[in-house]
Amino acid sequence: MEHLIELNTQKISSEHICCAISDKKCSDSYQAKKDWLKEEFNHGYVFRRLDERAKVFIEYGPAENAWIPITAPNYLNINCFWVSGKYKKSGYGKALLNSVIEDAKKQGKNGLVTVVGTSKFHFMSDTKWLLKQGFEEIERISSGFSLLAMKFNDSSQNPKFNESVKSGECPDKKGIVVYYSNRCPFAEFHAKESLIETAERRNIPLKMIKLRTMEEAQNCPSPATIFSLFLDGKFMTTDISVCMDSRYDKVIEKMKK
Repeated sequence: MEHLIELNTQKISSEHICCAISDKKCSDSYQAKKDWLKEEFNHGYVFRRLDERAKVFIEYGPAENAWIPITAPNYLNINCFWVSGKYKKSGYGKALLNSVIEDAKKQGKNGLVTVVGTSKFHFMSDTKWLLKQGFEEIERISSGFSLLAMKFNDSSQNPKFNESVKSGECPDKKGIVVYYSNRCPFAEFHAKESLIETAERRNIPLKMIKLRTMEEAQNCPSPATIFSLFLDGKFMTTDISVCMDSRYDKVIEKMKK
């Protein structure tokens, strides 16, 4: 099995971060993700990946500093977790997860926590696989998200979603509203380059809200702070491809069913 490496403020300038490594049109958003990581490294954030040019990596950090609307004292929160292509079913997922478990136990944490979809959501971990690894569902909300936890001690306090996500709606009730952050190198590019034209062609009002701080993310109306699209106030999807004119109608119709 190939070696896993951990990026830091010194290495990140010369090392790739897996996503969008061959997508030149997202170069500005890719750099924005690197800049975001540099800042989060100062708050205990970890980016660990395979030492290859591949999409095999995991990101995590203290839940108290997570850019996600959850409350999980003394847990580590797993963000992006991806094993792709020929590396699937080769033990890399378990190796990455075990590295986080080991780190959490060394730090004396209560366990691990992560947000997933009750069904498959884009840019979120495989729910069924995580449940098989020892996670359990702690909370589920109407917009289709679940909060999973792996507790090291049954007496530890359960994590929970923040109140901002409980209704499954956002404050703006007209047109398209998108919340996004630099946690992903695709989100800003497609929100700015694709979605504006898509909304204009359909004469739909559009509001884009970039989450620029941890506090804003922790009060977001969706747990998917990489990218979440609301339509007329209702959460619809985490699928960034909805920004594209050729995909918008298909994605929205699917979510309405």
